[in-house]
Amino acid sequence: MEQDRKSTVVITGASSGVGLQAAKALAQMGTWDVVMACRDLTKAQDAAQALGMPQDNYTVMLLDLANLESVRQFVQNLRESGKAIDALVCNAAVYLPLLKEPLRSVDGYELSVATNHLGHFLLCNLLLEDLKNSSDSFAPRLIILGTVTANPKELGGKIPIPAPPDLGALQGFEAGFTDPIAMIDGKKFKPGKAYKDSKLCNVLTMRELHRRYHESTGIIFSCVYPGCVATTGLFRHHYPLFQKLFPLFQKNITGGFVSEELAGERVAAVVAQPQYNQSGVYWSWGNRQQKDRQSFVQEVSNEASDDLKSKRLWELSAKLVALA
Repeated sequence: MEQDRKSTVVITGASSGVGLQAAKALAQMGTWDVVMACRDLTKAQDAAQALGMPQDNYTVMLLDLANLESVRQFVQNLRESGKAIDALVCNAAVYLPLLKEPLRSVDGYELSVATNHLGHFLLCNLLLEDLKNSSDSFAPRLIILGTVTANPKELGGKIPIPAPPDLGALQGFEAGFTDPIAMIDGKKFKPGKAYKDSKLCNVLTMRELHRRYHESTGIIFSCVYPGCVATTGLFRHHYPLFQKLFPLFQKNITGGFVSEELAGERVAAVVAQPQYNQSGVYWSWGNRQQKDRQSFVQEVSNEASDDLKSKRLWELSAKLVALA
């Protein structure tokens, strides 16, 4: 990396929650230029100012992951800004557990899968060349946020309510994923499962990125679960009683509670610290939080380990976002 240039990281969904706190942690290091990629520019700017983020260390840019044209426009704007990208953090997500009928993105796809998976899938692909050409002093990184609910091998993923993640044979994607199809497996719409399925897709995408591109590009691909952030805005569409009781449950029963600030610091560490230079892995802090809790490589689910499924998911996702 040139001595007069900060490293640049793009963080999606950085106007609140873990993304915002990760942006703050990296901006305060003084060696990172943070691009806060968000749907609401005013909200992101106000949040950054409220946290006292150094103004010279961040930029707010428009990105709506549920709109594939917005993803392409964001990449164009990013390149026109002259920023050389050293890291990408795919953090943004929507969770709509109370829906009776699916909402659709402007491209016609079920909204949670469109936002959490397809928008990020396109963004990752479009920025691969930019990351490859990074001039950083260590390998560029592409990091996708994970969740225990998409992994039955983790404690939080063993709970089958409302349904465990299961992509089936990708029948919904095979059929084009437009109305009336709203689930990747082609079955009846279940909003909570749609979220879990989208996050399972994130892990499969990370592993396929690693298989296809790590050796040739040197990019480090990984997922990260920083702990259960029970107060995050991700749950803003849930029942008010759930929003009140879930943090108490995580604090007093499971011991899994993590503050947004600590989770953001953990994500920032995976971006910036050299010990996280292993590609193709899922970093986790687990579900039992203790003082000075250390990260470890989490075993992923059997479905997330399915190389044939990751390859087919990649091919079908590329068609849906018009890469193929």
